[in-house]
Amino acid sequence: MSVKGKKIGFLGGGNMGEALIRGIVKTGIVPPEDLFVTDVRLERLEELARTYGLHTLSDNTLLVRRADVVILAVKPQILAGVLQEIAPATPGRLLISIAAGVSTAEIRRHLPPAPRLIRSMPNTPALVLEGATAIAPGHDLAPGDLETGREIFAAVGQVVVLGEEHMDAVTGLSGSGPAYIALVVEALADGGVKVGLDRKTAMTLATQTVLGAARLLLETGTHPGQLKDMVTSPGGTAIAGIHTLEAGGLRRTLIDAVERATLRSRELGQAR
Repeated sequence: MSVKGKKIGFLGGGNMGEALIRGIVKTGIVPPEDLFVTDVRLERLEELARTYGLHTLSDNTLLVRRADVVILAVKPQILAGVLQEIAPATPGRLLISIAAGVSTAEIRRHLPPAPRLIRSMPNTPALVLEGATAIAPGHDLAPGDLETGREIFAAVGQVVVLGEEHMDAVTGLSGSGPAYIALVVEALADGGVKVGLDRKTAMTLATQTVLGAARLLLETGTHPGQLKDMVTSPGGTAIAGIHTLEAGGLRRTLIDAVERATLRSRELGQAR
């Protein structure tokens, strides 16, 4: 079963909701006339309609009744209220949550029995169609539901399917990871400025270097160690730089960052 021919509704038209809309429209898996969105901001709805040619609605329940697939794209702190509002209209619909830290058990608590539910964790590079998304199937999915979810998120990048018990780890790695990489890029650019490059040039070189290295790893399947060995030569510049990174504990610091962010995600989920 495919997402083609289905109507998709977005409860919330924020950055991540728009990223998915942009990917869906760009790839053509669903035409704009089969996309619906609600948002509390009228000017935001007008902007989305003007940009993508989709339908805008002011009534969440009406959107759910019109859609086959509903993306729960509202902030986690207001999700419970929205779920209670739309609950009577949800039977027969596939619900996909992008609310960080909200478990399927918590979502089911506000819905009629046996909801068709997928939990997802996309990340901000989805805004430029280079996202990394993990999706976790809930109970009671119909045949083809998981593939539908996969197709939607594949429109904005790479998708992996995991058990829900791994979603905190996903949050610590790919959910929080863009912030780590932003720091790395900024630090590389600062290094370039320190050795004489102007800021614009240093930022361009640092950003493209990170992008190029990541694409090389993805497209060739090369192990990172092999890529490192390709760049380093005996007594050369790269090995001198790597020695400094190792002395500074770069690997351990990044590993610790992922672990700490994962633990924090778990703490936040338990606090809800």
